[in-house]
Amino acid sequence: MSSDKKNQSMVDRIWNFFASISLAVIVFTAISATSIVGTILEQQAEPERSIKFLSKMFGAAAPGVYKALDAMGFTDMYHSWWFLALLFIFTANLVICSLDRLPKIWKLVKEPIAPLKPEQFAVMPVKRELLLQGKAGEVKGAIISGLKKIGFNAEVREEEGAFQVYAEKGRQSRLGVYVTHFSILLILSGAVIGMLFGFNGSLNLPEGVTSSVAYTGNGGSIPLGFDIRCDDFEASFYENSDSPKAYKSLLTVIDNGKEVMQKQIDVNNPLKYKGITFYQASYGYSPSKDSVFRFTVTSNTGAREDVQLKFGETFAIPGSNVTARIAGFSPALGQDESGKLYTYAEMMNNPAVFLEFSEGGKLKYNQWVLKRYPQTWRAPDGTVEFKKLWGAQFTGLQVRRDPGVWLVYLGSLVMAIGLFAAFFMSHARIWVRLIDEKKATKVIVAGSTNKNKIPFEQKIDGFVKNLQSASGGQQG
Repeated sequence: MSSDKKNQSMVDRIWNFFASISLAVIVFTAISATSIVGTILEQQAEPERSIKFLSKMFGAAAPGVYKALDAMGFTDMYHSWWFLALLFIFTANLVICSLDRLPKIWKLVKEPIAPLKPEQFAVMPVKRELLLQGKAGEVKGAIISGLKKIGFNAEVREEEGAFQVYAEKGRQSRLGVYVTHFSILLILSGAVIGMLFGFNGSLNLPEGVTSSVAYTGNGGSIPLGFDIRCDDFEASFYENSDSPKAYKSLLTVIDNGKEVMQKQIDVNNPLKYKGITFYQASYGYSPSKDSVFRFTVTSNTGAREDVQLKFGETFAIPGSNVTARIAGFSPALGQDESGKLYTYAEMMNNPAVFLEFSEGGKLKYNQWVLKRYPQTWRAPDGTVEFKKLWGAQFTGLQVRRDPGVWLVYLGSLVMAIGLFAAFFMSHARIWVRLIDEKKATKVIVAGSTNKNKIPFEQKIDGFVKNLQSASGGQQG
């Protein structure tokens, strides 16, 4: 160990540890690697659901893998102590790295450009020489005008037997990397606030049911502070397919006993109220004794009536003595190769109701009426349009509260500004020395930039070419 390291105080050693670029790489790699697991494995999910997912990769070993991941905190990773510790170390490293290197950069940003000494022109990284017709005092205006055309506002200093014109732009661009660092801190702060003070839950809400809580993956309840009710749910399917095309829920918010908001949501159109967002996530079949069949009944004479009734109840076809009783129901009616009807799914993929038509107390005929197939609505005595079975489905909602999301959005905007400054802007400086030589002026152009050197040199070459064209000079 060197004598310098031996003489360092404990504070200096801690500072140097957190100022290390190597530490940044290690911690960032650890955060990225663990986040992959946290992204693949659903967080705060029910154990059965996670085990089912893991079984696709690990087979019979899935329960053991889940138990190990749960013990290490990967089932609720973003609230685990070790992940928060990684974020804290990364934040400390970012802040200390920035503070350690900022004074030197701030000095360059704060100090304006100054004229060069004559001997300094020879060692500049970018240098061009040319002769222009006319005296230095006459050429000076063309130099200032030429610099302005390429975006530089010049200053002039008169020297002994010469003039020096100098200009710079983009001094503040050197701070782009620090703006980016600051944006990362904003994003991390927003994420931590969301983890500590927000929640991510779910709610299966049947039609007609009201709830004042959502639920975590382990079954814990999360008070909402208001009530949410599902007034209606509707799923539509692609033709001749059980693949859902869209599913929508009509939700009502009830606050202090008053209905304050109603909105129909779908997958890409959530409901937001008091900082809590309800996303359409899934749906399911959950019939009850209170489920209601809705029909529009039209007789052969054109009489029309909307009816609502429960299983086993009877309705009449308008203008006739014919009645129909709901005698059976299937959420997904199918037909096998032999022509036998059967229920092939426990979801409302192809809902069908079995009606018994009677006249004068005697059974006249019966038939299945399918919601998705209008050709089955026609009966000998009229048309029975099966609208829906209300109260037999639930909407699966993802419920989130993230009070730090505005900081994440702000950090993303600041990051875009910082990255633009860091990659696409540069601190460029130009010095031009004008020396009288008989009837001509010797022009020495020197420049430097902290990045994007090739475009900068191209800009200098264009500036020199324009001067030659305007003043009839030649490059030295």
